[in-house]
Amino acid sequence: MRFPSLPARASFLALTFLFAFGSAQAKRAPSFDAKDLSGQPQKLSRLRGQIVVLSFWATWCGPCQEELPRLSQLSHEYAGKPVQFVATSIDDPKDRPKIQPFLTKNNIALNVWIGPDSAILQDFGLGDIVPGTVVIDEHGEIVGRIMGEAQDKDVRSRVDWLLNGRRDPAPEALTKRY
Repeated sequence: MRFPSLPARASFLALTFLFAFGSAQAKRAPSFDAKDLSGQPQKLSRLRGQIVVLSFWATWCGPCQEELPRLSQLSHEYAGKPVQFVATSIDDPKDRPKIQPFLTKNNIALNVWIGPDSAILQDFGLGDIVPGTVVIDEHGEIVGRIMGEAQDKDVRSRVDWLLNGRRDPAPEALTKRY
């Protein structure tokens, strides 16, 4: 029986390692039930094929009030590109009437979903505080997590990396801003 050459075995092992390591880095974004502000059901899987910037926030959260206007501005800058921004409120049902006035007052133009509670943060690997943001690639894999108030550069670095075909080294998978 003939064994593969040493370079062939080394290449096979290297590819196996890279595949296993690369798979461990990305995590499939969990599905969850949500509705938009008009009451229509929404699913994250419907956005597959696009890059998604998914922010979790609440009306009572001070840093969220700073972050959402920035995300709204970024969504305008990426208009016309395969990027969707979704702001998912974890407000309790009793606090949901505060959402629309907050959005109007701050001139925030984002897709806003409601329904999940704070437990969803753990599902996305964001700990237990808001705001928390994930960047999801076109295949539904989480490529970046921002724990705390996302800065423009946190979002841009990940979105631009995906839009540019992942040619440059990947941005950090996790950013903590608290």
